[in-house]
Amino acid sequence: MKQIQFKNTQISFSDTGKGTAVVLLHGFLENKSMWDFYIPEFAKKNRVIAIDLLGHGSTECLGYVQTMEDNADAVHAVLLELRIRKAVFVGHSMGGYVTLAFAELYPDIIKGLVLLNSSAKADSDERKINRDRAIKAVKQSFMNFVSLSIANLFSESNRERLSSEIEHVKKDALKTPLQGIVASLEGMKIRPDREILLHITPFPKLLILGKKDPVLNYEETKDQIENTAVKLVTFPDGHMSHIENQDELLNVLLAFFKSI
Repeated sequence: MKQIQFKNTQISFSDTGKGTAVVLLHGFLENKSMWDFYIPEFAKKNRVIAIDLLGHGSTECLGYVQTMEDNADAVHAVLLELRIRKAVFVGHSMGGYVTLAFAELYPDIIKGLVLLNSSAKADSDERKINRDRAIKAVKQSFMNFVSLSIANLFSESNRERLSSEIEHVKKDALKTPLQGIVASLEGMKIRPDREILLHITPFPKLLILGKKDPVLNYEETKDQIENTAVKLVTFPDGHMSHIENQDELLNVLLAFFKSI
């Protein structure tokens, strides 16, 4: 584990392997350990940088609202420290929102982009109301909120089969500080729509979705890439493709890296 200072905030990351740089960005309530299965495989031919986003893992909180742009700037600070000029980005869920913010702010650095169980759309009015409800819920009962939130990310059919994996993810999620959770919910709520980036950016793009994702509506999310060059990969399960479809996802990502 390595660290840098960004705006008086400690940012934690790992840096493994040599070759084309691959930047891995986790989702909400996760941290860089979500990539532990993948890093050794990716690092055989790539330099792999996994970063704890603001208020998650071993990275400190930056403020009471942590925007996707704040996170993108923190990621940029890590890449500057490592002297990385070009990288392929893989962002899971909230990590995908950060990746898109990064692509808007620093387009020349992006060599390829993967949205994993993520979307370029802004929150709908209904979703914004749900974010506010989530903020109230986590302040009232931290443990209940985290436990329910994690279980609800998996497709119903997998909740029993993957019960031990779900428990592991919950334990990790419970390490996320309250301020990090609230600041991230506030930041996701105000993020702008970035669908245009799927149309106008020149680098290769891949969208990976779960058909039974309880968080993202499959058809609506898929519609974003109509009339674009973005490739789509669909898995039959939920929002946690890195766990629910582990081996298949590994092969898809390795093939994408190889194609760039």
